Amino acid sequence: MKSIKNRSTLILAVLAIAMSSLSACHSDEKEKQEQQQQEQQEEAVETPPVDLVPVEKGKLSSNIAIPGELIPYQQVDLYAKVNSYVKKLLVDIGSEVHAGQLLVVLEAPEINSQLAGAQSRIKQYEAIYFASKATYDRLLNTSKTPGTISLNDLDQAEAKKNADLANVESAKSSLKEVSSNLAYLEIRAPFDGVITNRNVNLGAYVGPGGKGSDPLFTLQDQKRLRLVVSVPENFTGALSTKSEVDFTVKALPNQKFKAKVQRLAGALDEKLRSERLEMDVYNKDKKLLPHMYADVNVPLPAGDSTFIVPKTAVVTSTEKVFVIRVVNHKAEWVGVKKGFSSDDQIEIYGDLKADDKIVKVATDEIRNGSAVKDK
Repeated sequence: MKSIKNRSTLILAVLAIAMSSLSACHSDEKEKQEQQQQEQQEEAVETPPVDLVPVEKGKLSSNIAIPGELIPYQQVDLYAKVNSYVKKLLVDIGSEVHAGQLLVVLEAPEINSQLAGAQSRIKQYEAIYFASKATYDRLLNTSKTPGTISLNDLDQAEAKKNADLANVESAKSSLKEVSSNLAYLEIRAPFDGVITNRNVNLGAYVGPGGKGSDPLFTLQDQKRLRLVVSVPENFTGALSTKSEVDFTVKALPNQKFKAKVQRLAGALDEKLRSERLEMDVYNKDKKLLPHMYADVNVPLPAGDSTFIVPKTAVVTSTEKVFVIRVVNHKAEWVGVKKGFSSDDQIEIYGDLKADDKIVKVATDEIRNGSAVKDK
């Protein structure tokens, strides 16, 4: 009985081990099936069908829209140099003037007195000079007879004559100075233009000690204007003085104007980090006014040959800017920098070669190293 009982126990143990083995095998097969299904699902996600385009070299012209300002080609504030009173005003705001035209006449009675005094001093010094010169000439003639005139007397007479002559020249210089101040009492236009500001009236006291720093007039040349724009640093490499820009102003929204680039600053503004660009605008009909703001379209001609790709091929993510190159059906992120863009194309710079295949419509959902399917 004891032998039969031991045998039964052994049989039950064997059956338990067999059932456990069968269960383990079944569990392993189930895990393998689930893993295969998961891999198939991941492969379906990681291998989306995509269009590929080749990387090509080319030149891409573009343009940028930036704000600008119209300023006078020439502008000057006219001041009174000497203290005086306004005697005549010959122009007013809006007056068109020509170079050399008299604008205002000032009056300073003390200058006339100074002029008369300078003329009198010239005559006084000339009389003294003529007397000393006559004395010297007589002594010189007498000295030709030996023993009549000492050499010391002759030298002193010559020195006095030269000193009196120097006084005459000094008096003439003083007269020129006073005469120059007299010329400052007439203020004339330095160039053709329009009077845009007037700060004085008849009888006003003007000059360095007059109304402070306010100018008498402001004169602007409005027949030719400067269109000034500041081009950001990123685009300065493509600027050229051969370019022509288009611009519009708010006062004439339906009219487009053109201007040729004339001047480049050749340096960046320290605060704005931009380069000043100037165009000459001829304004004979005076439709445009100084200090109008303009919307300017600046062309950026193509430079060296670069890689040109569709805009949709460039991904800008939180990680970096990149394109997705496909090598042996594997995705490879390639970091790039953007250049000019035009329509649906863009310049890129990076570790690429001509004819590399990249994803046409790229997204960061196509992970680096994942498998891709070509359409």
